[in-house]
Amino acid sequence: MAWQQVYDPFGSMLASALLAAIPVAVMLVALGFLHIKAHVAAALGLAAALLVAVFAYQMPAEMAGRAALLGGFTGLLPIGWIVLNIIFLQQLCVQNGSFKVLQASLSGITGDRRLQLLLIAFCFGAFFEGAAGFGTPVAVTAGVLIGLGFSPLAASGLSLIANTAPVAFGALGTPVITLAKVHGYDLLPLTATIGRQLTVFCVLVPFWLIWAFAGRKAMMEIWPAILVTAVSFAIPQYLMSNFVGPELVAIVAALVSMTCLILFLRVWQPKTIWTSTTLRGRGNGADAGQPAQEPVQRYSRAELVRAWMPWLILTVFVFIWGLPPVKDFLNNLFAPRFPIDGLHNMIIRVPPVVPTPHPETAVYTLNLLSATGTGILLSAIVGALFMKFNSVDIVRAFFRTLWLVRYSLLTIVLMLALGTLTRYSGSDTTLGLAFANSGALYPFFGTLMGWLGVAMTGSDTASNVLFGGMQKVAAQQLDLPVNLMGAANSAGGVMGKMIDAQSIVVASTATRWVNHEGDILRFVFFHSLALAALMGILVTLQAYVWPFTLMVSN
Repeated sequence: MAWQQVYDPFGSMLASALLAAIPVAVMLVALGFLHIKAHVAAALGLAAALLVAVFAYQMPAEMAGRAALLGGFTGLLPIGWIVLNIIFLQQLCVQNGSFKVLQASLSGITGDRRLQLLLIAFCFGAFFEGAAGFGTPVAVTAGVLIGLGFSPLAASGLSLIANTAPVAFGALGTPVITLAKVHGYDLLPLTATIGRQLTVFCVLVPFWLIWAFAGRKAMMEIWPAILVTAVSFAIPQYLMSNFVGPELVAIVAALVSMTCLILFLRVWQPKTIWTSTTLRGRGNGADAGQPAQEPVQRYSRAELVRAWMPWLILTVFVFIWGLPPVKDFLNNLFAPRFPIDGLHNMIIRVPPVVPTPHPETAVYTLNLLSATGTGILLSAIVGALFMKFNSVDIVRAFFRTLWLVRYSLLTIVLMLALGTLTRYSGSDTTLGLAFANSGALYPFFGTLMGWLGVAMTGSDTASNVLFGGMQKVAAQQLDLPVNLMGAANSAGGVMGKMIDAQSIVVASTATRWVNHEGDILRFVFFHSLALAALMGILVTLQAYVWPFTLMVSN
């Protein structure tokens, strides 16, 4: 029999919201304060979510178990599949010695660690976010930074902070396109509104990144380079989102920004070269990285080409795999769909979350061919052949990598199970409705709803699916521009990306800092909440003070 979601099981939105927050609170407290290993903390959070769903929300136990199972499968593919294969490629490059050459070539552009952060974490990461999303940019940039000698906390935390501005347009615009398609927003005005909201933060985030790493004084020492990076990203982002569409916004902005920064560094270098690889004030702990930049070894052009080739191959494969025609072609070849019996169309979402009651689908798609991780795997194999590995060594390296990331994959499976269960039980919607009761302050708290959605689900796309309809209904009830709140859900959500559990696990895995996920969470949490609050203030100003910054169409 079908089961209808209940969003206020206690008859008090405050009490129900506190109850709904228990699973996430259990996981975050265990991870961030009790220093429990990530997979154990995720298991505790999942157990709490099952108890809340079954005993408080009266969700049938079998349905709850099937929802968690669906989330676990989703954790393996696509998320875990990306992590496994990007670490596989990195391991091949380290084993071959080409990663050392790549590090030297990056250091040759600039020996200043602050500028390396701009180039790698912000520009390079934004390109991979735009092309693939779903954990790819953090996996790549954190791995490169740790190879350059950055401390594990710096490499992990700063990669997460940098991966904010492009997230709304990640994976060729998937979050925005999904929001418009699922909830009936007008795509182009919605895209333009998000672009206008994020333009400010495209300028702010590079400054924030360097401040978080080295402090205000050190940030000001390289302000010309930060400004070049920020403005050359923000302008293309604004133009593409307002006049073209969502698909190529992040990719074009990243390429322009990267090019402008590299060209600028040919004519400008800071007076003082910053060589510290640790976060300001954290140089003596277990997180310590290399104390200083080693002298840069010079390599021939042929050696540099060989070192960069696997990563160029990766870029080409990831970009191709992100193209909708390619995905459609591969899905037509093989992408079996498995409706989850006892869950598919058996859960009914009801107003005010949706205009009319409708059943929730629960279908797992085994899109192995079109998954971004498969493109990464093929690029790793091609790169390995280019690096002269034989087939036996490639297979051995793959299984060594699988063993290396086994606990990280388990953690991702458990965390996605938790997030999926809260979605189907309706407990995450309870939290969203609690924000929706904020009246005139709704533009601010509605933005935080998007932040919460990404923090819980690990995906701006999933948050848009979860709360996009609610944002539309609330905006209409409060006589606010519909596109404003739809855009705020996505733009506010990007700030939650740095604290979502799966991104933190991806970062800890890429930097080989497993079991330190709590340290990463404690470092990035303030930055995430502060940036989300600033976005909420901007959206509030757009709603009541600067309506001319919005698109006319709603």
